[in-house]
Amino acid sequence: MSRTAGPTSQDFVPFATAALDFHRALNIPGGPLVTTRAELDALHAHLVALHGLLDAHTGRTGQLVPAEGDHLRAARTRIWQAADHVHAAYHAAPRPDSGEVPDREACQAQLPEGAPELTICQRHQRTAHLVRRRTTPADLHTPFTGLVRR
Repeated sequence: MSRTAGPTSQDFVPFATAALDFHRALNIPGGPLVTTRAELDALHAHLVALHGLLDAHTGRTGQLVPAEGDHLRAARTRIWQAADHVHAAYHAAPRPDSGEVPDREACQAQLPEGAPELTICQRHQRTAHLVRRRTTPADLHTPFTGLVRR
């Protein structure tokens, strides 16, 4: 029995990639532009979903092929770091109604701005809880995420 997933289990990832490329080509004009909070929220959701996919692959693959698992674990950590930065960018982006820049400490103190802004903070907190259970602080703060096996 093969331990490799069949080709039908990989059908949706290429579509997700194509959708992102299509979105960028159609919706991101050239020149300077402030990214909207809605766009940052959608990017954060995408990164969190990708983190979940890599987490699933890391857990299953690392048991069978440790070197591949190490690379997937490093990729999962980098994706979480990207999601954390997008979350910070969201809070640094001006509010659509007033142009005011909100305070990041409000989210860290679990006092987010309210709906719909609450959604990104809830998603981030849920994923952060999972990240804290699966990684160490050293994994998250080192510039090199441990690609050690060959």
